Amino acid sequence: MYPTMVLADFVEINPRVTLKPGQEYSFVDMASVTPGRRYVSAEARKVYQGGGSKFQVDDVLFARITPCLENGKIAQYVSKTGEVGFGSTEFFVLRHRQGVSDSAYVYYLAYTDIVRKPAEKSMSGASGRQRADLEVFKSVEVPTPPLPTQRKIAAILSAYDDLIENNTRRIVLLEQMAQLLYREWFVRFRFPGHESAPRVASELGEIPEGWEVVKLTQAVYVNPSTRIPREGQKPFVPMSNLSNGSMLITKYELREGNSGAKFKNGDTLFARITPCLENGKTGYVQFLPSEDAVAFGSTEFIVLRSKTLSPEYVYLLARSEDLRAHAIKSMTGATGRQRVQESCFENFLVVQPPAPVLNEFTTLIKPMFYAIWLLAQKNVNLRRTRDLLLPRLISGEVDVAGAAIAGIE
Repeated sequence: MYPTMVLADFVEINPRVTLKPGQEYSFVDMASVTPGRRYVSAEARKVYQGGGSKFQVDDVLFARITPCLENGKIAQYVSKTGEVGFGSTEFFVLRHRQGVSDSAYVYYLAYTDIVRKPAEKSMSGASGRQRADLEVFKSVEVPTPPLPTQRKIAAILSAYDDLIENNTRRIVLLEQMAQLLYREWFVRFRFPGHESAPRVASELGEIPEGWEVVKLTQAVYVNPSTRIPREGQKPFVPMSNLSNGSMLITKYELREGNSGAKFKNGDTLFARITPCLENGKTGYVQFLPSEDAVAFGSTEFIVLRSKTLSPEYVYLLARSEDLRAHAIKSMTGATGRQRVQESCFENFLVVQPPAPVLNEFTTLIKPMFYAIWLLAQKNVNLRRTRDLLLPRLISGEVDVAGAAIAGIE
């Protein structure tokens, strides 16, 4: 076991950072922090008006509000330019103390129940907007191994996070490549052999000869009838488990019943409610164990299933700005709870390529989708192993003081 001290003596909490009002800086909002992912960088720049949390590179952003804290929204800020930044008012900021604590160790410490559970228990305020108490947070007793040991612990855990980051970057690149190929082939019509394919007029402008313009509902089943038993536990996907920018569905719950959207592998889940659709919540189902397996999910999903296209084409079409803008225009209902009208798909036109072109496209794209899934599964396993090691290393149950780790004395 390591000696302990209160958190406020081990790290600086909400340290001073000088920003000039009226100037633009990197900005990190709560949505940018992904539970289980170590690093966060600014996705936007904003003019600083004098409010919010302030931080520099390597500082740890710790969500203090429910349910973000319980979900594990904790990350270490990184910036290619080394610029200071600011963000949500709902972050506590933790910075290592020179000669006392290591910045990477501080991140891993903050992610443990040693710090998170007391913060959660200290929460007070209105239901749904409860916040951790800063004074309680400062007084949490934390293990404080010697600096060389802190660095060894961080190096072991960082090896897992670095692999996760590499896999995550590959996932992003693969999906970007798939979307680029979709646009090249079926929006710009620059498919292999397009140079010798004459163009003809259509409702969507000029398209290659032999291609058709059809209603979406001729090419895609919208909310197809899918049977699922009421009895027994089945995979259930809530809206929160869909990503804004990725096809991946890596988390699900087990529930009884059968109320909600029903889907199979190869289906696309398209959020129909505001602001989920505007934010880009669209998922591709490939987590089920077999082609016959069925799952269910939020009533706010519209399920899209290929009829004459391919599952991959349907997903990439659902991610397109044209279809999303068309669906958004159809929304009706009370402010903040508007929903897409299913009938809008009847008057949305798509191109139906000839079978040889579609088959060639699918041959290229299908392995990309599968690779994305395999990389995601590797990340799940890496996180599981890291999270098993984390409390044992931080507590000293696994002693690494005498371990030889490259670059650390």
